[in-house]
Amino acid sequence: MTAFGTFVGQARAAGALVVQPRMGMGDPLLMRDGLLATRAAAAVTVGTITLDSYTRTGDHAAARRALTEGAGLNGYPIATHPVDVTRGVLRGVADAGFPVQVRHGSALPEKIFAALLAAGLDATEGGPVSYCLPYSRTPLHEAVACWQRCCELLASIREFGAEPHLETFGGCMMGQLCPPGLLIAISVLEALFFRQHGLRSVSLSYAQQANLRQDEEALTALGRIAAELLPDVDWHIVVYTYMGVYPRSPGGARLLLEEAARLSVRAGAARLIVKTTAEAHRIPTIGENVQALEAAAAAAADERGRPPAPEPPDTGVEAEARALIEAVLGLDADLGRALVRAFAAGYLDVPYCLHPDNAGRSRSALGPDGRLHWSAVGSMPIARSADTGRPPILGSAELLGALSYVQRSYDQRARQAPGRAAHAPPPPGISAPGISASL
Repeated sequence: MTAFGTFVGQARAAGALVVQPRMGMGDPLLMRDGLLATRAAAAVTVGTITLDSYTRTGDHAAARRALTEGAGLNGYPIATHPVDVTRGVLRGVADAGFPVQVRHGSALPEKIFAALLAAGLDATEGGPVSYCLPYSRTPLHEAVACWQRCCELLASIREFGAEPHLETFGGCMMGQLCPPGLLIAISVLEALFFRQHGLRSVSLSYAQQANLRQDEEALTALGRIAAELLPDVDWHIVVYTYMGVYPRSPGGARLLLEEAARLSVRAGAARLIVKTTAEAHRIPTIGENVQALEAAAAAAADERGRPPAPEPPDTGVEAEARALIEAVLGLDADLGRALVRAFAAGYLDVPYCLHPDNAGRSRSALGPDGRLHWSAVGSMPIARSADTGRPPILGSAELLGALSYVQRSYDQRARQAPGRAAHAPPPPGISAPGISASL
């Protein structure tokens, strides 16, 4: 089977953006149907098995009860289904032309890693910071120790000729209100952690935000820093379609997805995690996921046919990311210890994140053009934003307004372009639900 990272690299060399859904179903037959539909889409795709909430939180007994009682699950319980069942889901689907990645959201994922490897899979994602702080109350030092063991377990299959792949979720930390310098820093630091513990194929994530030029600047910086700090690793960048409050109109949702695809092409990303027109309302169907994949692929192909855009202006995003990375690397040669010490000292501080190990002294604000700025940096070794004066500390009303900025902006754009406000109906016979978690 072609390695996940190799497949994405080959697609990029051929001029295609790899597009990927986030679907996951508890029923193995539906999960297989979702993978088959993804593979058959008119796009260059990779498959996804997204796990259920019980498995993510380690409550495997609850996952077993749900399966026994026939209760619905919001993802695939890979550590609960017998390994032969999961191999059956993958048989004749996952191969050199269609690698499959497991997405989970777990701070303590050892059983998940063991289960995916037993099923013959070798690509997954997450990270010791990015799947601890926003999704759990697990102490950071425990998550770091667990992720070290998981990385080493995944890397151990290299001796059998496989090239496992691990994607950092670090570029999606509360992404809708986290200025990009911090997203870049955590994404790079987690990738360095993966390398330190044996991985040689990684991807670095970045979540689309509210200002395209700021995103272009951030992705350009992420690529430069990764090329410098990961010279001996096969790496690529993956963009996540906007992770916050999504447009309610089908036209607004599609416009936002298309801009994510165009952004990915302009900024040199190799892979895009898509979202559908149903995100604001319910769990998408398989058909809606396929439509999103095809819409993103079409927008990416159209963007490749346009003249290259000028490089975005330097507003200090790269310098900020480098300052944060260098400060953390200076704390300890062991990346795990360095990350724990960085959060304890407030050198890394995620705004609006309530995890006990996060200092909680940083704050951000959204400018009128959608750019994210620091209004308070706490103890981070960076300067507060100065290009627009002092952005305000957000109160509850302003925070809600900032969170809904993208939704309002794109729904308004859709109303002004009514011809683009709706999708065609789903392909016939494809209507099974798929997961819609922010993974």
